[in-house]
Amino acid sequence: MAIADDIAKLDQQLGELILKYEQYFIGLEKREPLPLLSEVEKLVRRYTGVPINNTMHKHRFNMLVARLNTYREHWNRILKLMEEGRYSRDRFISDLHLRQRSKPEKNASEQGPTNALIDLDRIVHEFREARKACNLPADKITRELVAATIEKQRPLLAAKLGTENFTFRVVIEDGKPKLKAGLRKH
Repeated sequence: MAIADDIAKLDQQLGELILKYEQYFIGLEKREPLPLLSEVEKLVRRYTGVPINNTMHKHRFNMLVARLNTYREHWNRILKLMEEGRYSRDRFISDLHLRQRSKPEKNASEQGPTNALIDLDRIVHEFREARKACNLPADKITRELVAATIEKQRPLLAAKLGTENFTFRVVIEDGKPKLKAGLRKH
């Protein structure tokens, strides 16, 4: 293949890769697009040490490589945030799915307990997913078990933080998922 054809193919595959990663981050794709990433990297490696005489092709290739490197850093940062459970769009989507599943049909006076139940469902879901991500069994994690753990810690946290207005999030530390408490941002 000529270099012009390979650069056009690289441009097309890079655009497709960017789209696939965005779909993965918002939850439309279930798996990270690693095969496509390896194809793109293979094409880049093919011409990395080769002198390109045509200035236009050389410039376009260098711009595509720079674009790939920039996106790769961006993707690695987002993947790290997802592993730590701090990726806001991921948490927003999971909260949205939990709200859609529970669809409360209650009036405004009963919204307090409903929000607490949705929050508990979110925590249980995130904790199970974190255990699966760490290759730990998640089938014994029940809603009641998580609720009991949270209720046991609530008085200690209220004394420590000085308020009852806090929320829990799931983080992975040393390969194990843990519940962390923080002040609610309302």
